[in-house]
Amino acid sequence: MECLFLWFGISKSGAIDVPINLANKGYFLSHQINDSEAKVLIIDQTLVDRLELIQNDLPKLEKVVLWSKTAPIESLPRLRFECVDYQVLLGASPEYPHIDIKPIDTQTILYTSGTTGPAKGVMDPHTKIAHSAYEYIEAVKATSADVFFTCLPLFHANARILCIYPAMLLGTKVVIYEKFSASQFWERIRKAGATVFNSLGAMAHFIYNQPRKADDADNPVRVCAAFPMPPAIYDDFQKRYNLKVTEGYGLTEVAIITYNPFDKPKKGSCGKETSSFEVQIVDENDFPVPAGTMGEIVARGRVPWVTSKGYWNNPEKTVDLMRNHFYHTGDGGYLDEDGYLFFKDRMKDYIRRRGENISSFEIEKVVNAHPKVYESAAISVKSELSEDEVKIVVVLKESETLSPEDMLAYCKDRMPYFAVPRYIEFVEDLPKTPNEKIQKNKLREFGLTTGTWDREKAGIKVER
Repeated sequence: MECLFLWFGISKSGAIDVPINLANKGYFLSHQINDSEAKVLIIDQTLVDRLELIQNDLPKLEKVVLWSKTAPIESLPRLRFECVDYQVLLGASPEYPHIDIKPIDTQTILYTSGTTGPAKGVMDPHTKIAHSAYEYIEAVKATSADVFFTCLPLFHANARILCIYPAMLLGTKVVIYEKFSASQFWERIRKAGATVFNSLGAMAHFIYNQPRKADDADNPVRVCAAFPMPPAIYDDFQKRYNLKVTEGYGLTEVAIITYNPFDKPKKGSCGKETSSFEVQIVDENDFPVPAGTMGEIVARGRVPWVTSKGYWNNPEKTVDLMRNHFYHTGDGGYLDEDGYLFFKDRMKDYIRRRGENISSFEIEKVVNAHPKVYESAAISVKSELSEDEVKIVVVLKESETLSPEDMLAYCKDRMPYFAVPRYIEFVEDLPKTPNEKIQKNKLREFGLTTGTWDREKAGIKVER
């Protein structure tokens, strides 16, 4: 609950909320703190060791607020910042601060992984967040009689904007679990009396792959909003769990721009454009292409401020994102004759694993810092599930040797768990263009070779 109090309290004060993935450490963490120009950091006491390791790399941070389940905190850590106990915030005045906050002001900066650089901060105004919640309510036909359920992290947009915010607007209940558990999922749903939940990434696969039970259909859920629902299990998922599936497509930089019509869904589709967005498929020169033709998915708002304001402190990338008056998603797909969107593949060089967007640049930055590594390239490899696995292709310095196990151990200490490569391959050189750019498309074509080491086959697990 503290996370929700802080989210709305920060917004009410006129400050900007910057939620950070709890798995971040090292450069992944310091970059977001520095790039956002954060002056105050609120952190769980169990994560302070990560902050201590990078504290000398945080020139703009001034104050650290520490929270603990066993409040009050008995002893403050030795950090170079001013440290205060979270309990101090609870003693502040409850009076409204009377700060002039406009609907178009930035409420939140959400960091999303880049393709050719570090993670970028997406500036979401109050209007976009509220409008996205209203669109979701319409998409799932939610009412004040519904009970929302989420087990997704509160540093992601899904739980915040497509669960908590809609429940608040409707004045109804939301049940929050800290982590996703496939084995306990339906037990928790029944206990909560939940009628609406979201499935993100491979969640639907994990739920569906649980052993079948006689009471699978005996649950209170009315609708599952899946992002996405694999076509192979779409029909049986609905029948087995006695619910309705709806889908949509969106990204942090814009919003959810399409939803499958509640009464006329099309299996395998991401749905039709919402009333707030115009969606097109364009060629490499940004000209619209005919129905059924592959191209890049682009969108723009039909009303003001329903999209993000661009990237924080990154005007060049913002201009590129919003060129020719449309937000460019970097994803490939097509629209059919009826206006339904079909997502086909990613045109960007990011990796999608277990609901997380992972920057290949940031993985490579960590790996290349190893004293024995000359250069590397991180690529996506298709998973047995619906998303990607991470493969790192490594060129060692001359005369150096390194085992996959040692490379993995190095990565585990310096990356969030979801970014740690599953596959490692050592090669003599990387394929490159005449301009010395690494040809990742060729590496993806090679995929898994006889020289690829698989940590899962080696029986090594990466803990959260």
